Amino acid sequence: MTYFLLLLGLLGLFLGGELLVRGAVGIARTFRLSPLVIGLTVVGFGTSMPELLVSVSAAAGGNPGIAMGNVVGSNIANILLILGVAALISPVRMGFADLRRDHAVMLAATVALWLAIFGGLLSRIEGLALVAGLLVFLTLALRSGKDAPAEAGVDAGDVLPPPPLWRAGLITLAGLALLVLGARFLVDSATIIARDFGVSEAVIGLTIVAVGTSLPELATTVVAAFRRQADIAVGNVVGSNVFNILGILGITALIAPIPVDPRFFRLDVPLALAVSAGLVALSWALGRLGRMAGAALLAAYGTYVVTIAAV
Repeated sequence: MTYFLLLLGLLGLFLGGELLVRGAVGIARTFRLSPLVIGLTVVGFGTSMPELLVSVSAAAGGNPGIAMGNVVGSNIANILLILGVAALISPVRMGFADLRRDHAVMLAATVALWLAIFGGLLSRIEGLALVAGLLVFLTLALRSGKDAPAEAGVDAGDVLPPPPLWRAGLITLAGLALLVLGARFLVDSATIIARDFGVSEAVIGLTIVAVGTSLPELATTVVAAFRRQADIAVGNVVGSNVFNILGILGITALIAPIPVDPRFFRLDVPLALAVSAGLVALSWALGRLGRMAGAALLAAYGTYVVTIAAV
């Protein structure tokens, strides 16, 4: 039964990713929004729902500190692991001019988080400021998205005219539901299998559980890479990272102030900032992620996991 749930989880992730990409492209065409903007908003925020559920549940249960590790770890995994896998499948285009504002918001959000946790606490006022920043980002993204051609980045296989909005919306929601369920099945079953093989609780937490809430992003980005939807793949990662900080930590801090371990200020958040800055540098210098760059990102993530597990 455990292995069956593992396979069921994998099936749910990739079927959900396929539906989410299809529905998101349909919404993009219906509202004449670029796929990049849909990736930054609908797809990016939608695939962050597991992180939101985990963080809000932790805050409501009187243990809001879990939210910090959840978000920071997910942001690092989104860039190093998810974009690394996507680039190995198919080179990912990252036009710096198209992503300039979104890169700036991702970096600014990470810097703001680093400064906010200096005192060891993410307060409700700081949480409100983060949520306000998210609303500003959403407004700017949606306004700029209407200026882009509706068919930019859409496969020739997508038949015109665009599908009815209700159908695209249902496909998108079905994809999100399958992603959440698939991630849950996969994490639970993989944890049981790891315990059966004698893997320590610490390693399980640092690998399976930490990556678990990023599985929807991974599945969606892999599907987008196979379908040559580079804008949705990159937008998914950048949008998820922005939402993780501004939305998830903002909402969680509003529910309950988050006590922050000093290691996050000294090590983890600066590392997340360095990884984000590295992505921006690659976008500026190369304009794309090739397979060599993807392999380098995966190697960096493997080094990170091994180092954290050793500590």
